[in-house]
Amino acid sequence: MTTQSQMPAFLLTRPQAYSQRYAATLQHCFGPGLSITISPLIAPRLLQTPFPVGPWDWLILTSETGVAAYAQHPDRPDGLPKRAFCVGDRTAEVAQEAGLETISADADAVALIALIQKHRPKGRLLHICGAHRRGDVAGNLSKSGIPTEAFVLYEQEKQPLTPEAVELLSGTAPVLAPLFSPRTAAIFAKSLAGIHPKAPLICATLSDAVTDALAEHGDITLCPAEKPTAEALTDAIKKYFVTRQEP
Repeated sequence: MTTQSQMPAFLLTRPQAYSQRYAATLQHCFGPGLSITISPLIAPRLLQTPFPVGPWDWLILTSETGVAAYAQHPDRPDGLPKRAFCVGDRTAEVAQEAGLETISADADAVALIALIQKHRPKGRLLHICGAHRRGDVAGNLSKSGIPTEAFVLYEQEKQPLTPEAVELLSGTAPVLAPLFSPRTAAIFAKSLAGIHPKAPLICATLSDAVTDALAEHGDITLCPAEKPTAEALTDAIKKYFVTRQEP
């Protein structure tokens, strides 16, 4: 059984609110005495771009930030649909809190596209998304005969590693960084190249795309999730340390 003394220090690089929530998840799984450093590598900035002219029949939401951008828009027009396809359960939960009726793919953009194609919704769909995104959800759906428009309503601005994170990575104790997006992983890899870390580094990766984004930094032990969800990523971390303790 893994004890806290055998656990590495954790480095969380998601936006502040997401990292704080995941820190609570890790503490619940491994105990409250974990060493956790939060150093967001991206920070959301919500935009106030006017909504495109409808009518729209469904929304598509691929992140909690997209839900926030929708819910907090100062000039959100009346008549927007109350039905939304969501990439995952957490996004769906937040969308429900914003007053929407949701259907969740509980996975990634590929699964979301497949879900929408299976449902074949009538009318036009509006994908509320960020400026940086992987996969052309709107384009793929439109090509399959489901008219969809991408609407950029937020940006994720790049942030440097904090001094605390640099100090952590410059030490000799192992560090584990859970990575949830290819863009964050790519920013992290470039940041590592700039500081030449000495700490043994383990990266828990949400998907193959996240793993691929680390390719230019080879000196990393990988801990991939079996499914692109936060729960699966946590399970991968658990399994990694249980395996290391087996004789």
